[in-house]
Amino acid sequence: MANIRIAARYAEALLTAAEEQKLLDRIAADMKALEETMRKSREFSLFLKNPIVKREKKQRVLSELFGQSLHPMTVGFLVLLAEKGREEFLQDICTQFFALHDVKLGIVNVHVKAATELSGEQQKTIRQHFEEFTRKKVRLDMIVEKELRGGFLARVGDTVFDGSVKRQLEMLRQRFTEGAGVN
Repeated sequence: MANIRIAARYAEALLTAAEEQKLLDRIAADMKALEETMRKSREFSLFLKNPIVKREKKQRVLSELFGQSLHPMTVGFLVLLAEKGREEFLQDICTQFFALHDVKLGIVNVHVKAATELSGEQQKTIRQHFEEFTRKKVRLDMIVEKELRGGFLARVGDTVFDGSVKRQLEMLRQRFTEGAGVN
């Protein structure tokens, strides 16, 4: 929990600084590149978390590694993280940065699990439905889950919308049993 608080503070500071400098899109692209680097390179992630490597060396390596490819503000941020001993939280900082960035842009992530691949028209309909429901721009994350017999499950934040065939059958069974008990 403390890691999330630390990450949120650093992410918010970076987002605010990027906004003030009118560099939000560029810094967001840099953060995406850093996240990709951590995902692809286990060695880089281990380097960030290694307590034996001195702060000065981490600062130097981060500057040399990203000095040409990332914006100076992002490189300065990485050096600051190393200086403060917070570089091990970079993955969490990226996650928090993107969450704050989405809030700033009015984007909500909708995670959809479907029994089969949905057509473009079906995805468009789902997106429109959730845009009306949330009053925000929707980013769909589609996953095919063979365990579903039909229909789909959608999650927006902590809320789950169950449009699966299994759920529809459960509701139908419940109506029949309730109706049978009334007579």
